[in-house]
Amino acid sequence: MKPIPYGHQSISEEDIKAVAEVLRSDWLTQGPMIDRFEKAVAEYCGANHGVAVCNATAALHLACLVLGVGKGDYVWTSPNTFLASANCALYCGAKIDFVDIDPKTYNLSAAELTKKLEIAARNNQLPKVVIPVHFAGQSCDMRAIKSLADQYGFKIIEDASHAIGGSYYNEKIGSCKYSDMTVFSFHPVKIITTGEGGMVMTNIQEYYDKLKILRSHGMTREQRFMQNESEGAWYYQQIALGHNYRLTDIQCALGLSQLKRIDEFINKRHELAKRYNETLKDLPIILPFQESYSYSAFHLYVIQLKLEQLKKTRRQVFDRLRATGIGVNVHYIPVHLQPYYCQFGFEVGDFPEAEKYYYSALTLPLYYDLTDVQFNYIIDILARVLL
Repeated sequence: MKPIPYGHQSISEEDIKAVAEVLRSDWLTQGPMIDRFEKAVAEYCGANHGVAVCNATAALHLACLVLGVGKGDYVWTSPNTFLASANCALYCGAKIDFVDIDPKTYNLSAAELTKKLEIAARNNQLPKVVIPVHFAGQSCDMRAIKSLADQYGFKIIEDASHAIGGSYYNEKIGSCKYSDMTVFSFHPVKIITTGEGGMVMTNIQEYYDKLKILRSHGMTREQRFMQNESEGAWYYQQIALGHNYRLTDIQCALGLSQLKRIDEFINKRHELAKRYNETLKDLPIILPFQESYSYSAFHLYVIQLKLEQLKKTRRQVFDRLRATGIGVNVHYIPVHLQPYYCQFGFEVGDFPEAEKYYYSALTLPLYYDLTDVQFNYIIDILARVLL
């Protein structure tokens, strides 16, 4: 059997046709397809604005820049995330810290955030920005986090790289109802793809204007942002130190085509997750917990091994499954345990729930094109390995 990855894109003939049409057009980049894609995602999520960028890391960086994150500021995020959720603060010269996770959802814990904020307030070290990460596609408890933001005065960037298509209290993730900005990823293993790509959602006009300028070298051709009168149609001004974080029309055409199938993608992921839950419930594992307020995008299906009941280590289970062609993975190594972050004083024991989760976590394959034959093979091999 062909190796089964943990995640994989689903590309249709319609997707290929959409990309081919752009390749035959006059615009390959900085053309009309970008605006169409941004507006379509914003409409889908119920947000006022979307700004497409080259990847979600760039989206996080721009969101931090727009909020004025800089030297001397503190940014807090979850230790159970990809490196970019923390790196974006360091790019701006800020200090990073983490908030431990909820042991059921594996998301940033609102209870732990409350405790940490109380201490930070006494020490005059409150964060400027908190970045909750919607791990595996399930939303953090954003009402609780927004209430704390109102109390303590920090801004919120939702890292929803896993979560486009998901909902929180029946509102689409990305609506920014409880945040200043939300970031999506369109990497091939995510829900929809543009090859590489990301987007920042916001309801605030000022943030939208700044995002567009910073995305493209800090440059503008709009008179309302210029410091003096335009000299003609060719004229532009650099009014900030920006970056080249643009997404192409080619990629946006693919994203726009993919967006038409997003609910189909999410429904299939839920069907597969339900089948996993039903067929794995008697094995020595912990199944993914879902809060009642959340409708997950199910980017990942993560189990925890009950290692005390097994005669094998996680490494042995992982290697055995990989050897049989099942591309299991582990999401994530806690960021604070990375060598680069240890130089800032972080060490083992700082965030015990994230560490406990990591030592037994295992990600199983979950994607739209996963076949019944592949699914049954995964279940059969996993049962043999664990029993």
